[in-house]
Amino acid sequence: MAGAAGIARAPVAFAAEPALLAAIEAWQDWLAHERRASPHTLDGYARDLAAFLAFLTDHLGTRPGLPELGALGPADFRSYLARRVTQGLSRTSTARALSTLRGFFRYLDRMDLVHNPAASSLRTPRLPKSVPKALSEGESLEAVKTVEEVSDTPWIGKRDAAVLALLYGCGLRIGEALSLDRRQAPLGERLTVTGKGRKQRMVPVLPVVARAVDDYLAACPYALGPEDPLFVGARGGRLNPGIVQKAVRELRVWLGLPETATPHALRHSFATHLLAGGGDLRTIQELLGHASLSTTQRYTEVDIARLTAVYDKAHPRARR
Repeated sequence: MAGAAGIARAPVAFAAEPALLAAIEAWQDWLAHERRASPHTLDGYARDLAAFLAFLTDHLGTRPGLPELGALGPADFRSYLARRVTQGLSRTSTARALSTLRGFFRYLDRMDLVHNPAASSLRTPRLPKSVPKALSEGESLEAVKTVEEVSDTPWIGKRDAAVLALLYGCGLRIGEALSLDRRQAPLGERLTVTGKGRKQRMVPVLPVVARAVDDYLAACPYALGPEDPLFVGARGGRLNPGIVQKAVRELRVWLGLPETATPHALRHSFATHLLAGGGDLRTIQELLGHASLSTTQRYTEVDIARLTAVYDKAHPRARR
């Protein structure tokens, strides 16, 4: 199974009987070819399902097969949820895992392999309403500028600066940036981005972002062909998101940034700063590639929170 941005990961091991393993493989093929799920999504589904099957092996005392899945009742699923609680897993993680299970059992039902009404009644736990953690404008600009200085290798520093410039300057997800090939290098005024669900969107490219990418390409020691990855690691393969995350962790130490300063926080910062500068939600939704405006509206809460903090600190009536 491939990981985010086409990064190869260790195959997921499923504790299951042969007939169930065959059904899992068919489900994964269906997701990849019919639903056109991304490698990152497929990897997440596989790991969620593998964890559930490992639980069942312990819970039932045997490797599960299709008959065992059909015989599961509400109490078995409640035990699974209770196990996740004792493991300290978040409600967000559990919600995703339940979504995976519902999808898999729906597939088994359509294929006439397993019919389990208890699985279809699974309910997602109520999730805490999260507000994105954005950096300030100064912190965002300093992060993009300073990441080059953190690296001991000049070309790698330029690479990391180009990646962060894309996250903050264009609002890309880290997977979107690292999935770009050399022929897609954002050196012009616009960039076509392939986001979740293979949906494409057009984003403008600021000159400073294009210069950062150009500087990286000029310094990169590898001769990159049109179909090669745009961003490569030290050995020339497609850059792993974990390397960028590590660079940002080092940045937090250098710049004294909070733990919420992550690569994804730069994408949040892009949207928040656009909104603060007068951008409308519909435009920001298009730039971010959000399917729903409600997702984009979370940034309104971020801006209101900032304005409220300023008000409480500065307005004479608030200080009384």
